[in-house]
Amino acid sequence: MFPDIGAVFGSYTYLASEVVFGTVALWLLLRAGALSRAGKTVIALYPIGYVWDWYTLTIGVFAIPLRTGIEVAGIPLEEHLFIIVVPALVIGVHENLYQVTERGETGQ
Repeated sequence: MFPDIGAVFGSYTYLASEVVFGTVALWLLLRAGALSRAGKTVIALYPIGYVWDWYTLTIGVFAIPLRTGIEVAGIPLEEHLFIIVVPALVIGVHENLYQVTERGETGQ
């Protein structure tokens, strides 16, 4: 159903996916003029995400086979990006949905 990008990117597969979704998040935040506000929220959430990620990786809840192998502060580099990209993407979608609604540009 989906192409096997792991065959193309190998150990950089997870990093590549973070770059793609991070680019989408950045575009949405810039479009909404919410980059600064989102940055503050991501900074506030980061320590929680880091501890959660470190703990779940430590106890073996999940493993990440298609990654670079670079670890920073006890978790994979890609996980640091994930902790930033996920809330940024959520905030970007939220800001765009509500700004469009406030301008009256929805189909409602």
